[in-house]
Amino acid sequence: MVSLTADMSPLHPDRNLALELVRATEAAAIRSVPFIGRGDKLAADGAAVDAMRAFLTTVAFDGVIVIGEGEKDDAPMLFNGEHVGTGRGPQADIAVDPIDGTTLTAEGRNNALSVLAVADRGAMLDASSVFYMDKLVTGPAGVGVVDIRLPIGENIRLLAKALGKPVDTLVVSVLNRPRHADLIEQIREAGAGTRLMSDGDVAGGINAARHNARTDMCVGIGGSPEGIVTACAIKALGGHIQGRLWPRDDDEKQRGIDAGLKLDDFVYEADDLVKGKNSIFVATGVTNGELVAGVRREGDYVYTESVVLRGSSGTLRRISSEHLASKWY
Repeated sequence: MVSLTADMSPLHPDRNLALELVRATEAAAIRSVPFIGRGDKLAADGAAVDAMRAFLTTVAFDGVIVIGEGEKDDAPMLFNGEHVGTGRGPQADIAVDPIDGTTLTAEGRNNALSVLAVADRGAMLDASSVFYMDKLVTGPAGVGVVDIRLPIGENIRLLAKALGKPVDTLVVSVLNRPRHADLIEQIREAGAGTRLMSDGDVAGGINAARHNARTDMCVGIGGSPEGIVTACAIKALGGHIQGRLWPRDDDEKQRGIDAGLKLDDFVYEADDLVKGKNSIFVATGVTNGELVAGVRREGDYVYTESVVLRGSSGTLRRISSEHLASKWY
């Protein structure tokens, strides 16, 4: 296996690969712009998928999509198990989410992102057979302090103490879903505030782990693919993430067992979700959000903002780009 951090003269994949991947998320975000606020999330997602795939084929690496748009029969583009890249260079696991927040995009609301995550071949957990995962994400203060097996109220009190903040100043992000009604009530009963997300729990998890972010914790049941993607980012931020797979029925549970996944409340730690520190996470804003600004067009130019997080160096870099609109539309 060739490592993502191997010095493969004349290439230096630890840096160059990250910058190449930004081109793919930028393309997906730009192509989704005509569909923002148009009410058609499938059309937005389709445009983003096509754009991302076109750029990934040009990247100098041997990538296998572990987390994609679905199984091959249901997703002709970017399906689980598809090979992307030129086939030359580092061997990598790939997680793609051309638009994290398709509903947000269709409704013209904030926090939609185009996302890619990369790790060494075999490093990412393939949890595709169980769609949902119960997650707990915090910043570095939560490492060794909070635990998803504890009641949410206790985790809030422990994190508040670790942060040196009053409980009533903590803010917890959670997807606004009927399944979370009791969880939301328990958070508020513990004295913390809530930030209810309509979609986009990748951004929610990253924002909870960032230094000086406006939220302190992200909890609840969301997509298991998003959990793996978030874990790649958390590695770079030095934060805390845990997950428990949440099968919706007995059939899905059996598929998970057949795939070798650990269920029955087994807690996946960060290194179970993505092995080692050698991960890259890139995201470009589709619509405006706390993490990055969304795509905007002014006259002859299109402006994008992206972030690149590298687990091996613990860095978060921001990339602001301007593109000639005539090259895109």
